[in-house]
Amino acid sequence: MTLTDIKAEARRAAFARRKAAFAAGQGQAAEILADYLAAHAGNVLSGYMPMRTEIDPLPAMAAHQGPVGVPVIPGKDVPLRFREWSPGCVLQEGEFGALIPAEGAWLEPQVLIVPLLAFDRRGYRLGYGGGFYDRTLERLRSMHPVTAIGFAFAAQEVDEVPIEPTDQPLDAIVTEQGLVDLRRP
Repeated sequence: MTLTDIKAEARRAAFARRKAAFAAGQGQAAEILADYLAAHAGNVLSGYMPMRTEIDPLPAMAAHQGPVGVPVIPGKDVPLRFREWSPGCVLQEGEFGALIPAEGAWLEPQVLIVPLLAFDRRGYRLGYGGGFYDRTLERLRSMHPVTAIGFAFAAQEVDEVPIEPTDQPLDAIVTEQGLVDLRRP
């Protein structure tokens, strides 16, 4: 079985776990995330517009004391860009059906809330397979310090995410059960 096959099977299983967790409710996840983000007040934050069964970061994004952006996919195999977002701004459909602000400044985040399908305690995440966050984190980390926070249901944790050399680790994970700080010394 190839790594591509292993990741495809892991994604299928992760979608099912996330769907079940979503049906059970999000608990205090957004409040835990907002509390964690308070230490990053003033920094540029990137969140995301939740789709389908993704855990919802919007309350924490709205509470952030500083500029907030959401990802925009500019094209295949390139890093994400981030457009300024605020509650109530006009949204339009972007790539893959994700909502993005219709207008606004382009931002460069220092803190990113990262969606995912699965995560492990090493700090690795299983995404959707496009590599957008890995390319983006690699680019941003080459320019300045970045904090990448995986936001997920606790049920999305797995023993080990299948990884490859281009996969970028997270610095923390927030779930409805609390914070997992993964910063490396």
